[in-house]
Amino acid sequence: MTLKMGTNQHTYIVRSIQLELSLERRLEALGLTEGAPITILNNDKKGAMTVRFRGTRFALGRRIADHIEVEEAK
Repeated sequence: MTLKMGTNQHTYIVRSIQLELSLERRLEALGLTEGAPITILNNDKKGAMTVRFRGTRFALGRRIADHIEVEEAK
């Protein structure tokens, strides 16, 4: 599933990021890499979503969230 489809207060594991190379590298520099846990703080289905990874809160646009494949954390 994509990150955009996730629910509030759930943690997921990043499986892949399918964005243009420059944006993918920028997210990797921030710590969003394959295998990293990511928690959705606010996904109200309009506008940017708020997530937490590596101990920091970030806002991600819907287009970006739609290209990040995740799976439920066990």
